[in-house]
Amino acid sequence: MDQRISVVTLGVKDLKASKEFYAKGFGWTPAFENQEILFYQAGGMVFALFLRDQLAADFNADPATFGPAAMALAYNVRAREEVDSVLEQAVSAGAKLLKPAEQASWGGYSGYFADPDGFAWEVAWNPGWHIAPDGSIDLGKTA
Repeated sequence: MDQRISVVTLGVKDLKASKEFYAKGFGWTPAFENQEILFYQAGGMVFALFLRDQLAADFNADPATFGPAAMALAYNVRAREEVDSVLEQAVSAGAKLLKPAEQASWGGYSGYFADPDGFAWEVAWNPGWHIAPDGSIDLGKTA
């Protein structure tokens, strides 16, 4: 199996509201959409928003007890000063600020917001990571 992730899918309560948030907050446009799901091209992978109950049904989960997992998504920026502006843009589009940007213990600068469904997003600048023009991140050599 290749070491990669092809798609990240979030279960959302209101597809129209989520689409509006990602358009206003990130400037994103879906590459595909129907009544149940939106697909965004996100660099070399796909980010999907799927109606919550349909996602639960898709893997035989009980929609009554299915909820957000303890996880965070991340949007890395090319310059430290971009962190604050991305957080402000997300909040102005309806996100809840979870943690204002601050100097991180790992040497970068980051903060968190929650999207309308409560999914946590980190906005981070890491001085050790190179972000290519296509948005992909090069971590350097791995063992």
